Amino acid sequence: MAGPLLETKLHVPRRRRAQVARPRLSERLSRGWESTLTLVSAPAGFGKTTLLTQWLADLPADGRSVAWLSLDQRDDDPAVFWPYLVAALRTAVDGFGAGALALLESGQAPMATVLATLVNDLRSIPDDVVLVLDDYHVVEAGDVQEGMAFVLEHLPPQVHLVIATRADPALPLARLRGRGELVEVRAADLRFTSDEAATYLNEAMGLALTARDVEALEGRTEGWIAALQLAALSMQGRADVAGFIAGFAGDDRYIVDYLVEEVLQRQPAQFRDFLLRTSILSRLNGSLCDAVTGQGGAKAMLEALDRGNLFLVPLDDRRQWYRYHHLFADVLEARVLDEQPADVPGLHRRASHWSEQNGERSEAIRHAMAGGDVGRAADLVELAIPEMSQARQEATLRRWLEALPDDVLTVRPVLSVGYAAMLLVHGELEGVEARLRDAERWLGATAEAPEPRATGMVVVDEDAFRRLPCAVAVYRAAQAWVLGDVAGTMAHGGRALDLVGADDHLGRGAAAGMLGLAHWTSGDLEVAHRSWADSRASLQRAGHYSDMCGCAIALADIRIAQGRLHEAMSTYERGLQGVTGQAATGQGATGLRATEAAAPVLRGAADMHVGMSGVLCERNDLDAATQHLVTSSELGDHAGLPQNPHRWRVAMARIRAAEGDLAGAIALLDEAERLYNGDLFPDVRPIAAVRARVLAAHGRVGEALGWVRERGLSVDDDLEYLREFEHITLARVLLAEAPTERADRSVQDATRLLERLVRAADEGGRTGAVIEILVLTALAHQARRDVPAALAALRRALTLAEPEGYVRVFVDEGPPMAALLRTIAKEGSARTYVRRLLAAGSESVERAARHDGLIDPLSERERDVIRLLGTDLAGPEIARELHVSLNTVRTHTKSIYTKLGVTSRRAAVRRAQELHL
Repeated sequence: MAGPLLETKLHVPRRRRAQVARPRLSERLSRGWESTLTLVSAPAGFGKTTLLTQWLADLPADGRSVAWLSLDQRDDDPAVFWPYLVAALRTAVDGFGAGALALLESGQAPMATVLATLVNDLRSIPDDVVLVLDDYHVVEAGDVQEGMAFVLEHLPPQVHLVIATRADPALPLARLRGRGELVEVRAADLRFTSDEAATYLNEAMGLALTARDVEALEGRTEGWIAALQLAALSMQGRADVAGFIAGFAGDDRYIVDYLVEEVLQRQPAQFRDFLLRTSILSRLNGSLCDAVTGQGGAKAMLEALDRGNLFLVPLDDRRQWYRYHHLFADVLEARVLDEQPADVPGLHRRASHWSEQNGERSEAIRHAMAGGDVGRAADLVELAIPEMSQARQEATLRRWLEALPDDVLTVRPVLSVGYAAMLLVHGELEGVEARLRDAERWLGATAEAPEPRATGMVVVDEDAFRRLPCAVAVYRAAQAWVLGDVAGTMAHGGRALDLVGADDHLGRGAAAGMLGLAHWTSGDLEVAHRSWADSRASLQRAGHYSDMCGCAIALADIRIAQGRLHEAMSTYERGLQGVTGQAATGQGATGLRATEAAAPVLRGAADMHVGMSGVLCERNDLDAATQHLVTSSELGDHAGLPQNPHRWRVAMARIRAAEGDLAGAIALLDEAERLYNGDLFPDVRPIAAVRARVLAAHGRVGEALGWVRERGLSVDDDLEYLREFEHITLARVLLAEAPTERADRSVQDATRLLERLVRAADEGGRTGAVIEILVLTALAHQARRDVPAALAALRRALTLAEPEGYVRVFVDEGPPMAALLRTIAKEGSARTYVRRLLAAGSESVERAARHDGLIDPLSERERDVIRLLGTDLAGPEIARELHVSLNTVRTHTKSIYTKLGVTSRRAAVRRAQELHL
């Protein structure tokens, strides 16, 4: 996001010299402060941007802030659009969006997670802010449109969105209109009235037209502002104004062509040539225009054009950067293609070279392609791959690659492998193997035995070419992983490690990570831990600090599965120290986010706090566990790797369940399941299984059995590590079913399954699972009135659990477990530990008894609002019912959501019903 053009995108365009006050439209725009969305929709040339800049310039300085983002075709990519949107808001709100930027920086988070975090960041804005998205019609990507619809649906009351566009966006306009949440300004509103046309032509443009002349012009242009401006420029200095007006006719397109021709003919040859040659540029400054035209004096030329109101829009306060009005630029570019077609490729080539030299690689590529220089474009794309990949701008990178002819790609092995990587990132397997084989053809018969380069191969990035054999093997491993081929993942991952160069730390980290995934999935946890440790060390040497956090999560997960809570906690603590040290040395930023050095730090720290919360919860330190989740939220509102948003909710759900809050736990788990994106991690603890456990523990056995049937689980299934958690859950559901008429059968089935499970977990060194299975085994024997067998299983579980400080695994089983623990306490073995467990059990009962009340009760007015939220009334209707403003309703609603711990109207109503509010 760095670069000389960033400021121009985030800067409110300067107020034009020749403007007309339009109070009727300013008043309508100001009504947008009471609405969610203000839509200014009209074709080109209707003065949308001018109207908004005039309205914003006239706003009173009463604490309201403005964020502006000028969009162009390069922004039609989620990886570009959302960082720019956050950057725009940061110009209005200091430090805004650290959490959202952290997720975007990771490049791995699902968009639903990014958007949820962005909405939470928006809610934290203290004062009113208006966000203007200009030229929104260039956004066509469906995922960007869907994301904007989500943001609109959850926009807090203090944030007001203004969209200026040539066509209505794919947003829920009808719904917003029905709720009274939409203010619209359309072409019919933007057209100049007769009075406005007279003021503009005679006062702003310095003409002396009669009322009849103004009426004729206004009638022929139908108040179309661009046409009036072009007509005014054409009439300046003309003797026969009436004759000009009489001969002026035609539809919109012909009017513009005619008027531009009139304006161009009236310009000195030097000005006309400058306008035509620079029309290929999306933005202009003196140095760039000098390079493109091959002449000097462009800065003075731009200033003269600006003074002459010749459709030049200043883009910064210093008047260094400009752009042509889009309509004017379209006609100019068409004219230069018609008059100077042979010169156009050269103009683009010079623009490409200037852009490359000035750090604008995206513009350099665009101009190279527009100029037909595919070789240069391919060179630039190849050099851009590392930075674009690290910035997670895969959509843009893929668009560039798809624009290159196939015969160019096939002779460039680095681009071929880059293309395969882009396909894999988007979850597409078709074409991956073909691109990898294209690359291998230049490396030799196989990636393992490269031959000297064949004639015709093109390589620009020599370092990337040298690392291709390892990269091909890594992508083959990833391809196998996506296909569920664990053996293939191991084979290709091992080959990648054999091929990796001594200085290719990123390649080694990726290969070791693929092996870690394969061994983890197979249940070979110790080998998996060693692979992840190797991956983490290599990534640290490569400087990929954000990916190291993912390694820390994997390492800790594995230690937890092995029952080694102390080591898991140490892993999180070291990870937290690492990102803290990273903050101190400023090593978090990467090329396109150099100004956001804190973002990866926030992300990694948030991850580590969520992990520590889980360990502390198992040790029954619920207050500390909750505080770590609060800290994680404060560090970026659930910012983190893709696992973190759902992990945050699962961790909080476990705390809610421990407090006896079933509804709160289930709501969090439902949201976690919606947000789930495990990236490449094996799903060893499915959220649906966690939900079934909570349901079974609270007596809703029928729903838990529904999950069992849905998953097709049976006590006679073959056992494998990936389904171990589900099979343990099955045993829990069977034991919960014991009080029914098929009690004996359920307990027998559970006991038989648990016997098989404990053997498998013992053999795999999964002590965490062994402890839980032994606890359930004790309960199963107790249900069969075999107390000695129950105590034997429990004693072994206590022996394994005490050194690591396990508590909740016992306490969560309630009175039946307490009875067994009291029996063991009388024996004198592990007396201190057992007494601590019994005390924790008593405390847990007290917590559950207290959960019904709200810590921060609703006010009377908030109770009125929550009552009406349960009806079909929209926001404006609720405001009228309560005789308050819509903003007041929004403020009360936000407070209600916070107090009830929910994020939507439906969830608030449901929670209020559960609490009998």
